Amino acid sequence: MTRTGSRLLASLRRAPAAHLLAASLCAGLSLALAVRLAHPVLAAAAAALALSALALDSRRGVALALALAAAGWWWGSERLGALDRSALAAEIDRAALARLEVTGPARRSEFAVRVPVRVLRLGRLDLRERARLDLPPERAPPQGAILEAVVTVARPREPEEAGGFDEAGYLGRQGIHVVLRAGSFRVVGRRGGVGALSDRLRATVARSMAPGLEGERRAVIAGVVLGEDEGLEEELRDRFRASGLYHLLAVSGQNVAYVVAGMILLAWALGFPRWVGELGAIGAVVGYVLAVGWQPSVVRAGVAGVLASLAWLASRPRDRWYFLLVGAAVLLAWNPYGLLEPGFQLSFAAVAAIFVLVPRLERRLEGYPLPRRLAQVVAVSGACGAATAPIVWLHFGAIPIYSVPANALAAPVVAPLLGLALVATALAPVLPGAAAALAWANGWLAAYLAACARFVGGLPYAEATSGTALALLAAVALLLALAVRLRPPRGPRVAALVAIGLVLVVAWRSAPSDAPPPPHGLRITALDVGQGDATLLQVPEGAVLVDQGPPEADVAGQLLGLGVRRIDLLVLTHPSRDNVGGAEEIVERLDVGLLLEPN
Repeated sequence: MTRTGSRLLASLRRAPAAHLLAASLCAGLSLALAVRLAHPVLAAAAAALALSALALDSRRGVALALALAAAGWWWGSERLGALDRSALAAEIDRAALARLEVTGPARRSEFAVRVPVRVLRLGRLDLRERARLDLPPERAPPQGAILEAVVTVARPREPEEAGGFDEAGYLGRQGIHVVLRAGSFRVVGRRGGVGALSDRLRATVARSMAPGLEGERRAVIAGVVLGEDEGLEEELRDRFRASGLYHLLAVSGQNVAYVVAGMILLAWALGFPRWVGELGAIGAVVGYVLAVGWQPSVVRAGVAGVLASLAWLASRPRDRWYFLLVGAAVLLAWNPYGLLEPGFQLSFAAVAAIFVLVPRLERRLEGYPLPRRLAQVVAVSGACGAATAPIVWLHFGAIPIYSVPANALAAPVVAPLLGLALVATALAPVLPGAAAALAWANGWLAAYLAACARFVGGLPYAEATSGTALALLAAVALLLALAVRLRPPRGPRVAALVAIGLVLVVAWRSAPSDAPPPPHGLRITALDVGQGDATLLQVPEGAVLVDQGPPEADVAGQLLGLGVRRIDLLVLTHPSRDNVGGAEEIVERLDVGLLLEPN
């Protein structure tokens, strides 16, 4: 056997062992969610297994796998215990002067600004515990600021107060157990350390990625580059979700690949050797992850990017499955609760689908009258859509129907938009005029992307939200799977497939929904809004809605679920958040004939 063949065989033998070790660590960290065992004996057992592996030859991999599983189980239990502990929970209903560190970007709504913070002091109590600060909508503090404010410590809202949303569970999985409410704040400083570096990097990227652009176009670019959707109107965010394009607003592996490629090309252009470019790529990826923040998709992609460069520097093969497992281990080691979050599940399910399903779909599509780039888009969006559909349905109760055509429409501009934004970021400090010109051109790409989301997300039946629609969607998916397995169809086969598809579409559109039938007389429906009021009065001639509940109750969504598309008379009894907070969304999403408000 040649030396090259021996090396290849050795690498193949090592790869499964590396996968086993990384998967064992992930399994141990995940096991802590089911059974917590934060006992020193478990840590000692993990150390003993690791030491015994040194004396073994044939079973060394198994011993190391068991050691990592035990260590992950112990560490995951410790982390969950730390996340569940709260000194602030004993201070509920207390009002005191607090010193707070802003740890992330603020999220605005019509009635409040919600800010992630770390509490450094509450009264005379010194601590470092995460919390959420709720402020009036007038002003938001910058990320990284140190604030002083008189706050009232409160519990997160119960599901009946938040339109069925389990706010306490959602925040608790992030280590947040209280909500702080304040009427004002005062900036008294800036945080230091790695957090300060992250703040500066994020501010630099946010300032340089689209110089001269404002409004929606800048917000779309910020979503693609930084994964933030705070600047988008609620209506556009809903359209991105309904169209199946919302994943574009989360930083992915493509972003990191562009950062790596950019550094390697820069090193080549400057005449430096490849290893300099790879070292620069590692630094750039770390900086990009710090700028974006701790999001599952960017951490996963960042780990893969760093490991890929390290593999090249060490002359080792690049193993994407190993990179994926290490990324999962890093995220779970930081917070095992992340496994329960939709962001984690969607990110890893989509990447696994790209690894497993996309090559098979691309082979099946060979011979069909599709351009190569379009076939790739269809394969990727179809595979990812199929893999993530159960997760989306479980968490959000709706599945985008037109995800494949939406991604086909958006695909031509996504990569150029991201590339232009990153180049503008790099040029802004030295060539601000060139950066502004690139941003102007990029604004048109952002406008096109927003138009795609609005068009596809606004189509009839853009989302499957009922059992009937879901069953018909499964039938269409089965039909497409059958078509892909067949050889390229011609003549009668094409006609048959098109006819079956049309029959399914007609059946879907005419199928009865879960909404009740139109009323024959007077029907009064009290909508579930928690704290507040919203009453729907229906007669054969039309519908009247008296009050609209708080914004988080999603009265507009409830009305659409009841089959109500038009409100003939919208009555606002008095300007209270619990009564008219959802009025704006109703006006935006439904056809409103007349609005009646008090003088």
